[in-house]
Amino acid sequence: MLTWVGKRPLKRVTAFPAQLVETFNPLGAKGDWQNLLFHGDNKEVLAWLLANGFRDKVNLIYIDPPFDSGADYVRKVQLRGASGIANIDGEAYSLGEQIQYTDIWANDSYLQFMYERVLLLKGLLATNGAIFVHVDPRRAHHIQCLLDEVFGQDNFQNSICWKRSPFAGSSKARAHRYPANHDVIFFYSKSDDFTFKHNYSEYSQEYLTRFKNPDNDPRGPYRLTLLKSYSPERFEQWKSEGRLASPKTPGAGWSYKQYLAESKGVQADDFWDAIGQNGEELLNSAGTMWGDINLDNPMANARTDYPTQKPEALIERVLLCCSSPGDIVLDGFIGSGTTAAVAQKLGRRWIGCDINKGAIRVTSKRVQTIIREQMEAQRQGSLLTADVGETPKPVSLAFSVYRVNDYDIAIQHNEAVNLACEHLGVQRTRTDACFDGTQGKKLVKIVPLTHPLTLLDLEEMERELKSRPKEDRDVLMVCLGKELAVDGWLAERNRHRPVNKIEVIELRTDKKYGKFFTHRPATARVDIKRAKGKIVVEIKDFISPSIIERLNMDQTVFKAQITDWRAMVDSVMIDTAYDGQVFNVALTDVPERKVDLVAGRYELPAPTGPATVAVKITDMLGEEVLVAKRLE
Repeated sequence: MLTWVGKRPLKRVTAFPAQLVETFNPLGAKGDWQNLLFHGDNKEVLAWLLANGFRDKVNLIYIDPPFDSGADYVRKVQLRGASGIANIDGEAYSLGEQIQYTDIWANDSYLQFMYERVLLLKGLLATNGAIFVHVDPRRAHHIQCLLDEVFGQDNFQNSICWKRSPFAGSSKARAHRYPANHDVIFFYSKSDDFTFKHNYSEYSQEYLTRFKNPDNDPRGPYRLTLLKSYSPERFEQWKSEGRLASPKTPGAGWSYKQYLAESKGVQADDFWDAIGQNGEELLNSAGTMWGDINLDNPMANARTDYPTQKPEALIERVLLCCSSPGDIVLDGFIGSGTTAAVAQKLGRRWIGCDINKGAIRVTSKRVQTIIREQMEAQRQGSLLTADVGETPKPVSLAFSVYRVNDYDIAIQHNEAVNLACEHLGVQRTRTDACFDGTQGKKLVKIVPLTHPLTLLDLEEMERELKSRPKEDRDVLMVCLGKELAVDGWLAERNRHRPVNKIEVIELRTDKKYGKFFTHRPATARVDIKRAKGKIVVEIKDFISPSIIERLNMDQTVFKAQITDWRAMVDSVMIDTAYDGQVFNVALTDVPERKVDLVAGRYELPAPTGPATVAVKITDMLGEEVLVAKRLE
């Protein structure tokens, strides 16, 4: 058993509610399954899945967690503008760092981080399921000990070595040691009864030349293999079938004809490499490389510029060997969305999650493109290839995006109440005009989450209780924040009250129910008008709380130092006839270079008659804000 400072079992994880934020369902299909993409800390997402019917239901898990190196999961986000536009007091703030995981990189903290998540993943894995954990060789020995403890040494199946690239590293990497050029992928099962199918790749051209047909055998080309062990019955069977070649010299053994047509290809072992013995690429049946794809090649398929992106062929091999069409595949560190993309193509159901908003945005766009291609292929009657002999259609042509514990409170009050009640375990009461429900014997009131709890809220509650003289239950008021004077007011009021005591749960700081986070969306001030037969759009201001947070600055200091809002904006899109549902792009402003800024002012042809003009602004972290105005 591996031990470390601060090691502790995972006794309880809060299952925060999930808030639906987006659905992609172009056909409006209503089926039993819709693929799931979660934005949030995967520990909390996995807890939600366990609490909502997915225990023992996931057939295959692939994770590519951070490698105990902050650089692995830092998505560099450069603000737009000329060099130095964001320099403050000599410190370069021209780079905003969207750090996916904070303060876990110390040795012991990293192991605890992984330990907790592996325990949760085991709870989700089906009895016949398998898990693949992709790690850096520097951490492989620790992670293997951890996986042995959680899954059991008997369920260890393979330690796979994946050669990342045909190139052997930089001259600096070669200077004093062998250059690092492989990752380790651990393959564990949950039990001894698990799904596994061998992978095969195409033979090399050199190997194919060994197959000949000198006697015009109707079964086609073959190669001779010397027989070493066989029963008399089997020997006679092969001889009668014409599968044996007699000894060429007296005393030599018989040879068996290995036919090319009956060979499946090169069976994969635990070394996965893209390069054959003669330097040629090993191809799968679809003509793509089994192993490495050079991600630095701008022509590489599905390139997303995500720092830890893995090739689709690598994930395809994992899915084909340990899952079947219709199975559920889970990736808890979805990154650029490769696992979801491959699962969608191979007719698997998929669940993905990531704490990085940019990762969710990249994955969503990538899967949307695949679904549209599948819809077109089905329309034309094309077959979607997958396992040999199988042509599974996608289980679902839709997916939903959920946010876990990072809530957008710019929503209807009723939805906010539902989220808070689910988090606190409140039994809803639909017939009471004042109270939202009960928690045990306490009445519960959810203060609108758009403002902190104030003395006015407390005084209003006091009046409500006075109007109910027979009510003897205590009251629980739930808020997202509170004024400083609230605690003193409550202490004084409750001191001599035998009944109707008022308690407060502050959803950010409460020791038991705290860490209920709110999402702070970007905001924009946009002027939209008609002028001289044109639609004129002028963006007056834009602010991204996420970028300010990444730079560790308050808004006042940020705006004082970075006076041009355009430094935060990645793109602007305009729809001059927005119908409130589908955004049809009439104009796109995406500067080609990072030093260039969006224009900010635009003139477009005006449609005849009344129209709604919508402007979508996307910041450098992928946050979007949409402003729409009706023009008569």
